[in-house]
Amino acid sequence: MAKHGLNVVLISRTLEKLQAIAEEIDFTKEDIYDHIKEKLKGLEIGILVNNVGMLPSLFPSRFLNTPGEIQSLIHCNITSVVKMTQLVLRHMESRQKGLILNISSGVALCPWPLYALYSASKAFVCTFSKALHVEYRAKGIIIQVLTPYAVSTPMTKHLNTNMVTKTADEFVKESLKYITIGDETCGCLAHEILAMLLNLIPSRIFYSDTFQNFFLTDYSDYLKRNTSNR
Repeated sequence: MAKHGLNVVLISRTLEKLQAIAEEIDFTKEDIYDHIKEKLKGLEIGILVNNVGMLPSLFPSRFLNTPGEIQSLIHCNITSVVKMTQLVLRHMESRQKGLILNISSGVALCPWPLYALYSASKAFVCTFSKALHVEYRAKGIIIQVLTPYAVSTPMTKHLNTNMVTKTADEFVKESLKYITIGDETCGCLAHEILAMLLNLIPSRIFYSDTFQNFFLTDYSDYLKRNTSNR
């Protein structure tokens, strides 16, 4: 969006993603928003991209085996979206215009066993965004949620790219075509098709023990073969 001449305040989880635009902010903490509010004073923010996200593990696992600190994930995946939206939305409302893009995940589109915590946290982002869009669209504010599947990033251990798994640049470039087209989008055609195909799987099969065992074994092996530790 910045390449198209739009002024964007980027809120991301690591300093590398911001490319030294701003100091690192740890969104796994709760006491950071007064500092952010102070830094945003005087800025007329027309677009907010909530791209903060934390995946406990790329590999499927049962809830009690989920690595990491649960509260940190809640702060990062849920609290950050609510707080940042609250900080920026009030000023957008007074100007009667603005765009908020919240990045969720394809695993938010239905309950996703073996990614239960991540799936539920991203489902919150989806529901929150779509409800807010209805509340504020009459005020000239667009709130859209993106629900991508595989994107090759450090969080996904640099998954090998293919027709479905996109590089971050590829995904961003294609997702820009869908801005303002509805309150929810997967962000790219390949992921929209994947979502439709997954939706065709009957629930009794998707939630069967056999299917879950497939994820724990074959799918885990696939991920191990197609990830990088760089």
